[in-house]
Amino acid sequence: MVEAVSSSTRNRGSSRSSSANTGHNDYGRKKCEALAGNSNLNGEDELQMAIGSDKNATKQSCKVAVIGAGAAGLVAARELQREGHEVVVYEEGEKVGGVWLYNSDVEDDPLGLDPNRCSVHSSMYASLRTNLPRELMGYLDYPFLPREGRDVRRFPRHEEVASYLQDFAEEFNLLLLVKFCTKVEYVGIYRGDGNTEADIVNDSSFKQQLLREGCEDLREDSANLETRWVVRTRERRQAVEKERDVLNFATGCEDQVTDVIFDAVVICNGHYSQPRVAWIPGLEKWPGKQMHSHNYRIAEPFRDKVVVVIGNGPSGIDISLELISVAKEVHFCAKKWDLSKDLFWPLHEGKLQCHLLVELVTEDGTVHFQDGISCHVDVILHCTGYLYSFPFLDTHGIVTVENSAVGPLFEHVFPPLLAPSLSFVGLPFKVVPFPLFELQSKWIACILSKSSSLPSTKDMMADVQSFEFEYDNWLAAQCGSEPIESWRIKMYKVAQKIRKLYPDSYRDIWDDYDLLDEAQSYLLKLKTEKHWK
Repeated sequence: MVEAVSSSTRNRGSSRSSSANTGHNDYGRKKCEALAGNSNLNGEDELQMAIGSDKNATKQSCKVAVIGAGAAGLVAARELQREGHEVVVYEEGEKVGGVWLYNSDVEDDPLGLDPNRCSVHSSMYASLRTNLPRELMGYLDYPFLPREGRDVRRFPRHEEVASYLQDFAEEFNLLLLVKFCTKVEYVGIYRGDGNTEADIVNDSSFKQQLLREGCEDLREDSANLETRWVVRTRERRQAVEKERDVLNFATGCEDQVTDVIFDAVVICNGHYSQPRVAWIPGLEKWPGKQMHSHNYRIAEPFRDKVVVVIGNGPSGIDISLELISVAKEVHFCAKKWDLSKDLFWPLHEGKLQCHLLVELVTEDGTVHFQDGISCHVDVILHCTGYLYSFPFLDTHGIVTVENSAVGPLFEHVFPPLLAPSLSFVGLPFKVVPFPLFELQSKWIACILSKSSSLPSTKDMMADVQSFEFEYDNWLAAQCGSEPIESWRIKMYKVAQKIRKLYPDSYRDIWDDYDLLDEAQSYLLKLKTEKHWK
């Protein structure tokens, strides 16, 4: 079944920004000056050149598919709807929340490498608490404030975050936009007229055509390609109706497969479901058990075991601390160690030992570490992060995933040759996630409506990517939002420092009371002004 886009949204040409008339060096210089706040630009027109917006353009409404109803997908849906777009959100699960929805089930492949495994999206372990304070966690205009009868701690458990996302979805009537129990199986470039069966592009020369049009001809506006997308979904028919959280089940119904044509697709499927596993010589003959933290839920199965935990990121630290209470020994290994090893790990000497990475393992069950120590081990637990994965996306090689990176992307969001009809939200690691999702979504919504515009394809291809708070502020400038408040930046730096010094207690002991007072005053005032519940 094919649903065609309305003819009113087919005129996808957008006015050029002033920056499209400049070379890459000039564009990059003005962008950096705008970020640094020391620009010598004169007048509003030149300022818009630096930040890429176009106030004189007429807004247009697009039909947009959002893939995923987690923290990124929900705020993307809100910002797109606010900007006047028609939005459909596809969610494979039965509720909003994405990775924050705890699921006690684990995959049948503990390492998560078998492509045919019965996959589980969530990577939550039962005891997980946030590693950022709630003052930083929330969206910029919807504070993550304590609610009576729930987890009121500054670093709450995962259930509180899931409840916050449900609150957000209800506050902005987003549940009506979500197609639950619906898996996206294919997203591909569409070149039909919108009135017949989907004409899906499958010509291997398509990328070369785009490269010629986009770079050799120095196309000024990537939107002129009028690229649209066919999204193929499979709805689990046992869930035929959805009224908020109540599912009505019907038996004996076949899944419904549907093709729908969209002007744009925003990918918000997260990056915490496809495990990345360390390669260790000898593993093919090593007799012990291996698993990835993606499939870790509770400590009890490791009682009286000798466990090696690989990776000293947040999950590696949390899980190692939890295993101490039940395991016989915990051997914690990483590429390098910082102050946390010297200040904290001696307190747990005996049950927990720190090493450099594993050098090799042998078929008698022995694990040899790079620091020269070896021991017999029952379980190797890989806390080694995740890979980006978009198995449904077909761009004919225009967008690739290589070495844990997605590219080429302009400012971590738009593939230059397919901008603005394809975009990604939430790809950067080691950021304050929810505010980043919100600002990226605002920018995407403004670009699609022509309230703001992109540089030329050539400039986008050449632009150097960067992020953290400077990137957040750059995004805010694109859509006319205020820059990140100074207390957020200071609180983030304090939280990072304390987490390294006291990884076992940083969630419950802090000394940034001045910042906390400033944050709570700001957030409570915001709640009052916005009349949020």
